[in-house]
Amino acid sequence: MQGNIFDIQRFCVHDGPGIRTTVFFKGCPLRCLWCHNPESQKATPSIAFYRSKCIGCGACAAVCERNGHVFTENEEGVLHLLKRDGCVTCGSCAAACPTGAIEALGRRVSADEILSEVLRDKLFYKNSGGGLTVSGGEPLMQWQFLTELLSKAKGEGLNTCIETCGYAQKDVIRAVAPYVDTFLFDIKETDDERHKALMGVPFTPIKENLMLLDSMGAKIVLRCPIIPEKNLRDAHLEGIAEIAAGLKGLVAVEVMAYHTLGSSKYEALDMPDAMVGTAAMDDNEKKRCEDRIKELIDQKR
Repeated sequence: MQGNIFDIQRFCVHDGPGIRTTVFFKGCPLRCLWCHNPESQKATPSIAFYRSKCIGCGACAAVCERNGHVFTENEEGVLHLLKRDGCVTCGSCAAACPTGAIEALGRRVSADEILSEVLRDKLFYKNSGGGLTVSGGEPLMQWQFLTELLSKAKGEGLNTCIETCGYAQKDVIRAVAPYVDTFLFDIKETDDERHKALMGVPFTPIKENLMLLDSMGAKIVLRCPIIPEKNLRDAHLEGIAEIAAGLKGLVAVEVMAYHTLGSSKYEALDMPDAMVGTAAMDDNEKKRCEDRIKELIDQKR
């Protein structure tokens, strides 16, 4: 069995306990307006083109069999056009590019291939309480491959976490849960209609899956992205607190402050960025949200 991933990052310290290796699965059923990994949305491979890195050498055009790279000149210099309509995402242009201006995103791998890289840092996991985290995209979209990977990781004695939006069939939740030590479970919006408007899917099935995991004895960290002008409102903070107060397996509630670090990816992928002009959340506003959620949880318990 093979899965489709787009990155493996070592020495991560914010994706679960200890030092971890995070594997990013490709494909997501949500379309969050503020997505900071837009390259993860499509389940199929993608090509990113960073114009600022291009030196106009033409290496990509020389290897592209679809004539997808066109170079012209004007008074400002060499202009490089990537014709995406004919692109089959073979990745030959990315392999030929000497500056990293073109990046192929997405590759098919086996669970054993992933584990061979993850296990390189097993000593660090042992000393720090870390392990393997699977993120995305949405890992549950590839649940059969995910289950194989996690079961093999547990066979190697690794601590496992998955970061998930929770949007999946209940049978998928039941199949994956036995191999996960901690769920990093996203709560993006607690109002059903608002969730559908911002993410493209309703919140109700996500909440039901969260309750299912809790009933199964799962350890849960609620991860709550707070976005100015989108879900930064008192009613949502109250909704988070109400859910958190009712979870028996709650480990923590983490506020994920909106940042703009992913904005350059939209241009590179030729995707519209719905968050243009929205400023990042400052530390004071993040702390206010954290304090308010904690206060409300204490009141509800």
